[in-house]
Amino acid sequence: MAHAEATKRKADKPGKRNRGLTRSGEVRAAPTAVFTIPSFCKAHGLSQSFYHELRNRGLGPDELRLGSKVLITHEAAARWRAAREAQSAETFASKSKRQRSCAPSPASGSEM
Repeated sequence: MAHAEATKRKADKPGKRNRGLTRSGEVRAAPTAVFTIPSFCKAHGLSQSFYHELRNRGLGPDELRLGSKVLITHEAAARWRAAREAQSAETFASKSKRQRSCAPSPASGSEM
């Protein structure tokens, strides 16, 4: 990072807080009641291409369309997360059942 002298900017004072500002010094926007697709993806750690893949498979969140704008409410995002968590838990449970049924039982092994 360049020194304050090189950039001709004043160095921040140690006690000064930049609350409500981004790193670039822009004012943070107030949280909205809805997500856009890019903000939904950022908030949930998804790429936009993966989001569209999920949506095409019928696994995306419910969308609200206003003209050409696509929005996702926080409630729809919460329902989507709950559904994905339930699906994940179900998949995990079925995998662990298969592993238990395929594993040899201790009684069938040779005794020492």
